Amino acid sequence: MSESGPLRILHCFRSPVGGIFRHVRDLVEEHRAAGHEIGILCDSSTGGAHEDRLFDSIRPLLSLGLLRIPMDRSIKPSDLIAIYRSYRHIKSLQPNILHGHGAKGGAIARLIGSALRVNKYRVARLYSPHGGSLHFDRSSLSGQAVLRLERVQEHLGDALVFVCDYERRTYEAKVGTPRKVSKVIYNGIKDAEFETIATDQTAPHFLYIGMLRDLKGPDVFIDAFARTERAIGHPLSALMVGDGPDRDRYEAMMAERGLGRRIQMRAAMPAREAFGMAKIVVVPSRAEAMPYIVLEALAAGKPVIASRVGGIPEVLGATSAALATPGDAEDLARVMTEAVTTPGWQQQVMPKPEAFKAVFSASVMAREMLDLYQNLLASLPVSSRG
Repeated sequence: MSESGPLRILHCFRSPVGGIFRHVRDLVEEHRAAGHEIGILCDSSTGGAHEDRLFDSIRPLLSLGLLRIPMDRSIKPSDLIAIYRSYRHIKSLQPNILHGHGAKGGAIARLIGSALRVNKYRVARLYSPHGGSLHFDRSSLSGQAVLRLERVQEHLGDALVFVCDYERRTYEAKVGTPRKVSKVIYNGIKDAEFETIATDQTAPHFLYIGMLRDLKGPDVFIDAFARTERAIGHPLSALMVGDGPDRDRYEAMMAERGLGRRIQMRAAMPAREAFGMAKIVVVPSRAEAMPYIVLEALAAGKPVIASRVGGIPEVLGATSAALATPGDAEDLARVMTEAVTTPGWQQQVMPKPEAFKAVFSASVMAREMLDLYQNLLASLPVSSRG
């Protein structure tokens, strides 16, 4: 069932960095192109010059405007001020879709959406965890408190949207089976990104691109690279692109192993620029949800080797030969060795481009999200407002 006329959609989230911000920007672009009215409410204390440029790129599409107010990561008394300011702003916009992303965004969208519903506004309330609270451990006191709060907030929402089935399963295991509508809608890549990026034959064999911190596995990558060289019996080359708190430690690790000349390090740069500098993308993370870098690399026609974590097996295939045990440098080296010594490895192991695009494109993501918005709104009773 569809709702006539353009929707008024407001996205609420805390930090305008990383995957959540990318996800929201893609939805903004796709839904604005379809004629809907879009706005954003998020934190003003995170992000830098790069994020400011990204906001500038989508600002003309935000017909409902952009409001940035201070939002702390943890729960604090100052949240009451943020919620009050948010309520006044959102009420003035009269949205009919409130979509909260991440724990803080989800709380704001559902609390304010519920307050509007009490005042007879017709508004659908959605929540996408994007990891968030699901990173907490049920065995800790703080984890129990946060996860119980998630369960309570289900009563204030109309739907849960997960970016992968792994996230849905994690929610069910830690919070419980959703009491409201729930749906898996995969992250997607824009059509313009589905263009193969050629790599020169003299380029480095492997590329690590991402944050330089242990959670993302740069140390596992360095160890596995050295093991791959020993397995093959001759020197290889690699490129590491990114910034982070542990950069100096990884440089020291390479120097100790005599790898300084064979593994280059470059500062963070756009992913597609980095894809043209090396042959095989390696994602050695110890934990992930649904990392965009895997989707971006496959869309660019790059072979990908990755840890078996989060939603990555849903992209590469549950039994894919490109998957390695998380945190296990020996197993990662095994896959890296196979990739560089097996003729036709990419064609045999990587997902077929047509099948991949049919599931993981931004247009598919936006269409499925819009269908959910419209169905939720159509199921609400007609009120005197909104």
